[in-house]
Amino acid sequence: MEAENIEGNAASKGQTASRSAGPVRRLYNWMLSWAETPYGTPALFLISFAESSFFPLPPDLLQIALSVSKPRRSFFYAAVSAVGSVLGGIVGWLIGFAAWAALGSFFYSYVPGVTPERIDYVGKLYEANAFWAILAAAFTPIPYKVFTISAGIFSQYVSLETLILASALGRSARFFLVATCLWWFGPTVRTILERHFEWITLALFALLIGGFFAIKLLAH
Repeated sequence: MEAENIEGNAASKGQTASRSAGPVRRLYNWMLSWAETPYGTPALFLISFAESSFFPLPPDLLQIALSVSKPRRSFFYAAVSAVGSVLGGIVGWLIGFAAWAALGSFFYSYVPGVTPERIDYVGKLYEANAFWAILAAAFTPIPYKVFTISAGIFSQYVSLETLILASALGRSARFFLVATCLWWFGPTVRTILERHFEWITLALFALLIGGFFAIKLLAH
């Protein structure tokens, strides 16, 4: 009887903690819960697709959870994430190109990270170099959705072909980087990726840019 009371109290505390968690934490738990179901792969595709225009959390989290449970499918999950994300980016471009006048206020009010100031700032980046701006957003933790939508708004600087090419390169590099880490290092790397992935991607992108500048200097 005493053991049952202890278990009941623990369950009650767990439910209370779940209810008291913030909306982002609940969304995080909901997303990861798909890794424990037979529908993890479709969920990964849909979340990768949605994150490119409105979903607030990165699909890497679910990709990591799925890959830890099935390491041999790590690169398959990376491909699912990449394809879903690029297709979602196309939808983001179409939203900006064809429906921003009608949907802009909704995105400003309800989609985290999308603000008028950021949209205007990205427009200036596109005017300078659209391809590199999208590539950076696709690979690093910069809000990718802001860039896909802005690409459609500023379509005079960003063709759909440019968006697809830069997104395919950046998103594939990002998700396959996760897969490679999990393939080589196994579940032990999960904590490192979840805690420090933003800094890792920023550092790698900085090295990439530095490499191109070094090549340019050597050429002269």
